[in-house]
Amino acid sequence: MYLNKAMIYGNLTRDPELKALPNGQQVCSLSLATNRSYNDRDGKRQEETEYHNVVVFGKTAENCAKYLTKASPAYVEGRIQTRSWDKDGVKQYRTEIVADIVQFGPKSGATTVVRDEDAHLPTDEITEEEIPF
Repeated sequence: MYLNKAMIYGNLTRDPELKALPNGQQVCSLSLATNRSYNDRDGKRQEETEYHNVVVFGKTAENCAKYLTKASPAYVEGRIQTRSWDKDGVKQYRTEIVADIVQFGPKSGATTVVRDEDAHLPTDEITEEEIPF
């Protein structure tokens, strides 16, 4: 069995960009920043930031473009994909997360869950007590 699953929670580094594919399907690209804190060898606290490219399709893409803005917190769940293409004879690569689920972070204490219509995942709320770890 193989597994390709990514789960990240971070803040948008720019406003989402919504475009339409030639077949009319909506696609939204966004970028999330995640932070990690750790102690280095000398015991000094260090901060490290990672930037993640995210691609969202369909109705979820439309909702992301409508409700998310730069600095908005968001949780993204999906799969990792690397695309390649030639540009002026040079091979270019881009690794991104193709999102199945996008959950908008708190704005005035509320959260909104947006799911890919093809994911067929449950929409039940999970309480902290139900998490087994």
